[in-house]
Amino acid sequence: MMNTLKRLLPAFLITLIVVAGCKSEKYNFEDLPPTVKSFYTITYTDLHINQEIQFHNESEDAESYTWDFGDGTKSTEKNVTKTYTEPGTYTVKLTAVGPGGTGNYSIDLAIIDPDAVVESDKELYFIEYNSPPRAIRKISLTSGSLAENVVSLSGKVGVGMTYDEINKKIYYCDFQNSDDGKIWRMDADGSNMQEIISGLIDPYGVTINHAEGRIYIVDDAYISRAYLDGSGYEREFIKIDGGDLRGVAYSTKVNRIYFIDYEAENLYVAKTDGTGVEKLIPNVFGNYLFVDDVNEKMYFEDRSGGKRSIMMANLDGSQVEKFADVPGTQVFGIAIDYSTNKLYWTERDNGLIKRANLDGSAAETVLSGLSSPRGIFIKDK
Repeated sequence: MMNTLKRLLPAFLITLIVVAGCKSEKYNFEDLPPTVKSFYTITYTDLHINQEIQFHNESEDAESYTWDFGDGTKSTEKNVTKTYTEPGTYTVKLTAVGPGGTGNYSIDLAIIDPDAVVESDKELYFIEYNSPPRAIRKISLTSGSLAENVVSLSGKVGVGMTYDEINKKIYYCDFQNSDDGKIWRMDADGSNMQEIISGLIDPYGVTINHAEGRIYIVDDAYISRAYLDGSGYEREFIKIDGGDLRGVAYSTKVNRIYFIDYEAENLYVAKTDGTGVEKLIPNVFGNYLFVDDVNEKMYFEDRSGGKRSIMMANLDGSQVEKFADVPGTQVFGIAIDYSTNKLYWTERDNGLIKRANLDGSAAETVLSGLSSPRGIFIKDK
């Protein structure tokens, strides 16, 4: 036992000396410089080519900065402006350096050309009214496409139609025979045409409420309604005494029916149970209206007081303003292609289908030389 202690004692003494010789030091973290934070903001959310973009440097505790704009250009200024001349997605990096280190921050900017032609994956259907034979026709909205016939309307006369995008059905209004107007339903290719309602007076337009499985029809002084297959028909669902109702549209956004009284020149709104009928916008003399639920707007023809215009308004009837002039003609069709944010309309007497941005700018002709184009809708190919 004694011999074992003699052997361990020198190692123990060495360890004790080493430990005793170490000094205890406390590190003062308060002496460290603050950590660098790199961050910036920009002025706009929609970024266009040839637009000056202001970058606001909100970095903290930095002394120098390096910007990389993702197009091969850089800057060492604190706050910078930048203009891109080509559309695309650019990663903009900001490196901030200070006594406390280096901070990095980056975001991707999508730069667009607002005037670029965006190809659509939609088709535009329209009625060519006076063309022998009268027909529903269609044209792909891809550049360079030609119009083609979908189905002949021989023996039928009408200006209104709509499309059921859920069940892939076209509804067409026919007032060929006075007091025996009809609603026809067919597949999107024009096949399986069926008469689903008859005995109407003067059906001018039809719209769909999928939530309740109903169609609404403007017919003389009435809004009529029925189920999608034509059953449960109610002629006097809504009545406007002395009225001559034309355009009709249903809004999923506010669950309301909108319609125009051509005779009294008023735009009305009503609940889907037929109650709450009220004059929403006075002095509207037109054939057609369209509800844009995506942007909570409505568009309608107005020829009151000598005007020849398409007007636009909020769904509550406020902020009525002119969308486009349509001189020398009447409008029987309006539709929107949401893939390109373009509004299309027919000019009956000018034989045109035109389009413009949703604020009315950049108006242009899509088809010309048509024979009295009427109701339109846009669908996926």
